[in-house]
Amino acid sequence: MASTAPTDYPGHDASAALGERLRQAAAERTPLRIVGGDTRHFYGRPVEGETLSTAEHRGITFYDPVELVVSVRAGTPLTELEAALAEHGQMLGFEPPRFGEASTVGGMIATGLSGPRRPWAGAVRDFVLGIRLINHEGIEQRFGGQVMKNVAGYDLSRLMVGAQGSLGVIGEVSLKVIPRPLTTHSLRLELPLADARQRLAEWGREPLPISAAAWLDGALHLRLEGGPSSVAATRERIGGDDLDNAWWDALRDLALPSFSADDARPLWRLSLPHRAPDLGLAEIDDTTMLHDWAGAQRWLRTELDPEVLREACREAGGHATCYGPRAAGVEPFTPLPAVLMKYHRNLKAELDPHGIFNPGRLYADL
Repeated sequence: MASTAPTDYPGHDASAALGERLRQAAAERTPLRIVGGDTRHFYGRPVEGETLSTAEHRGITFYDPVELVVSVRAGTPLTELEAALAEHGQMLGFEPPRFGEASTVGGMIATGLSGPRRPWAGAVRDFVLGIRLINHEGIEQRFGGQVMKNVAGYDLSRLMVGAQGSLGVIGEVSLKVIPRPLTTHSLRLELPLADARQRLAEWGREPLPISAAAWLDGALHLRLEGGPSSVAATRERIGGDDLDNAWWDALRDLALPSFSADDARPLWRLSLPHRAPDLGLAEIDDTTMLHDWAGAQRWLRTELDPEVLREACREAGGHATCYGPRAAGVEPFTPLPAVLMKYHRNLKAELDPHGIFNPGRLYADL
């Protein structure tokens, strides 16, 4: 049965307050640093501006477990949304990172980051049905809807995923949700990297219930999800040692020892074709990386020249993103070609003509 939030739900009047604040900022040309729980501050460039919090703009406004659709305000804690879905045996298919209890739905959409399940279930933007965006005039605009067949404004809704709040303030988002798996079991197999890659390639041609695969420290880590009989049969076939399912939570939130903040070297995420070979850099040993997404996402800490690393990724068909405040002087995102940067500037000028929304978050001149 569909449910909606009561009119006195916390944050009911927050949209109007946000709109008034945005109108004032636009009139005074005041840059704004948009935050929810601020748990993703490490992702992107720092923003100089007055803090605009969406934390009070919270609450689930619509949820239909039968239709697998939920609408939720941006300031809603991600844990709150996930708990509500779990009550009905459902979840967010893209397994979003949290990075802390204060993590919000707005931050999840703005950064567009997905967890270990992403190659098998899809990315954040694949689950976005519609968005309510508060623009520079303080007006709430609606794009998309609450069903997959509704395509009005659909592409613009997806455009907000990963835009880092640079095009407007996300007020509310409608998402497709999926049923939770009946059974989950994780395995750890001692395998060299080359052998792990070969096995993943072979298993990828079969309908096995694999929902996550990562290689680290000489071992392939797998998560099996689905019906009890399918998971049991695959577990018996693959072998290996049992692994605590919580390992994937730690990977999702970058909480494994490999991501330790005690290491002062910049943390890099390499996005590559999952069968891309080693980068061929003498300074980097591929076996020291954490290979997630069956090899399509690789993590490492290195002080290698960013241009050298990024060029190697480009040649392999991918790109590199630098995480964290320790990467002083290093641009977090791969510089865009001139033509693409022109499109970005034009879009920014159209949706944010006064440059008040998270200026410089993605690139210095956006």
